[in-house]
Amino acid sequence: MVGSSVSSSSLISSGARGGELMPFIAMVMLQIGYAGMMILSKLAMDAGLNPFVFVTYRQIFATIATYPFAFFLERKTRPRITLSVLFQIFLCSLTGVLGNQGLYFIGLDNSTPTIACALANILPAVTFLFAVLFRQETLGLRTIAGQAKVVGTLVCVGGAMLLSFYHGPEIGVGNSAIHWKYAEKMTDNKNNSANKVNFFLGPFLLLLSAAAWSLWFIIQARLSTTFSAPYTTTTLMCLMASVECAIVGACVEHDISAWSLNSGIKIIASLYSAIVCSALAFCVMSWCIKKKGALYVSVFTPLLLVITAILSWALLREKLNLGICLGSTLIIGGLYGVLWGKSKEAKQIGIINKDEIKPDLELQPNSRLNGDHHVHAEG
Repeated sequence: MVGSSVSSSSLISSGARGGELMPFIAMVMLQIGYAGMMILSKLAMDAGLNPFVFVTYRQIFATIATYPFAFFLERKTRPRITLSVLFQIFLCSLTGVLGNQGLYFIGLDNSTPTIACALANILPAVTFLFAVLFRQETLGLRTIAGQAKVVGTLVCVGGAMLLSFYHGPEIGVGNSAIHWKYAEKMTDNKNNSANKVNFFLGPFLLLLSAAAWSLWFIIQARLSTTFSAPYTTTTLMCLMASVECAIVGACVEHDISAWSLNSGIKIIASLYSAIVCSALAFCVMSWCIKKKGALYVSVFTPLLLVITAILSWALLREKLNLGICLGSTLIIGGLYGVLWGKSKEAKQIGIINKDEIKPDLELQPNSRLNGDHHVHAEG
């Protein structure tokens, strides 16, 4: 009996550890997946793939990939799709996909993966500003939580400005030999991708992309209260965005040959971004949010910057400079300030039911800043 009791206790303890470990592993792997998209997208555009053409193909493939989830998982539970719901999804497609991804990939094409990834971390701060304007959030300057959110937002914006407009000396970390064996062979353009960097246009478009993505959060927060079918929403949004991006892409790129996925890297980048960073990422993040909460998922965002910087240095021979390092540090610090303030505020107003959570799960508010389905258009 004693041996049986000890064995049962060990199994329960092991299961608990496994339950804690799996969301962590899933989120780390997801950040690696997003970093891979950064690299592949940059290589594909260096190979001549137009950003809007790339976004169009991504939405087409994403629609195909997410449709089975919407059909099989929400066929019986999906609310009625009204004209109001369709209009809100249409607005989501304009802001979250056409505006966000279109501007993002043009910015990435005129920048570097590390800069693009660093500026993506400003998203929670920009969303907080829009949420205040649309009265979905309050400043609460008389509370520590409100002060943390405001200061974190200002630090985030300051870090983004520093990263965008100050470069400083290069940080000598040596050169990677992988670049010439891998990246150059996968691109048709033999010029180093750093020659395409525009240190004003690229960051500026990336900031506009974050603003568009933030507006998506505001619209999505309202949509989710009346239409709780995230897979269906994602599928319809990608479908609408496919048409929108195709129209804009046709206006921007008149050459029919530019729409041909005539190289391996173009096909791989389009399929990878749609399947891994749209369909699969949505499922993984939804599961992790259910298990650990929205805040737990969001705090892994800065890890993407580190992974992308390493891969960019190794595969694209991207140079790191003082401005990138200082700006990224401020952005990450500001991000955690906003998240900490949001978490403390959530506990103060009673969003978290302390009787139903474990002590180590206290930082898990159901925050509108980090909504349940923001993953499909990331990047």
